[in-house]
Amino acid sequence: MSSAPTILIVGASRGLGAAVAAGFLGCGWNVVGTVRAGSRTALHDLAEKHPGRVEIETLDIDEPDQIAALRERLAGKALDILFVNAGTTTHDQHLHVGEVATEEFVRVMVTNALGPMRVIESLQDLVPADGLIGAMSSGQGSIANNETGMREVYRGSKAALNMFMRSFAAREAAHPRAMVMLAPGWIRTDLGGPEAPFTIEESVPLLVDVLISKRGVPGLQFLDRFGQTVPW
Repeated sequence: MSSAPTILIVGASRGLGAAVAAGFLGCGWNVVGTVRAGSRTALHDLAEKHPGRVEIETLDIDEPDQIAALRERLAGKALDILFVNAGTTTHDQHLHVGEVATEEFVRVMVTNALGPMRVIESLQDLVPADGLIGAMSSGQGSIANNETGMREVYRGSKAALNMFMRSFAAREAAHPRAMVMLAPGWIRTDLGGPEAPFTIEESVPLLVDVLISKRGVPGLQFLDRFGQTVPW
């Protein structure tokens, strides 16, 4: 890969993750992106269009052994931005939290909160002092802004991720780095659904700009796609 800055995007196979990868490529960055084992993805298409600038790694964020193996494969690599995009939601988003099966609850919490923190804990030392560590949160993870309820398990998982990152930032306060929890808005993806008001095409350039602009700015921030603060 070239000497351009590098971002690792965890969860870059399709949708928002693949679009963010394309956005960074368009800004001259190199991309390391993770996909689950199996079929060809949009990230593979990007790798063909940008030879030598995209590396594809296999990772299931729910599997600690795979996270450890990824850390070994990336040893010695500098990541100017580490960004965890992987996420999921319940099969029926209208269920109240007390109605959700335990297995379903655990699945969402592991993928949306525990898995991202395992990745960040494992790979943080690959990010230099002037780099950035971030994760895709959601405005629905804001406790202060929750006035409508709904999507309760998803909301709870993103609020948990926000809390874990607050703890991580507090623990690392002696060595402050830029950290961003990103609330992209309701975007038309497989996760967001067809009723979402915003398209990937209009949203992703804003998200990319926020991440690049906050690189090297110490401290944890919860920001929307315009770079405005979201209440915790």
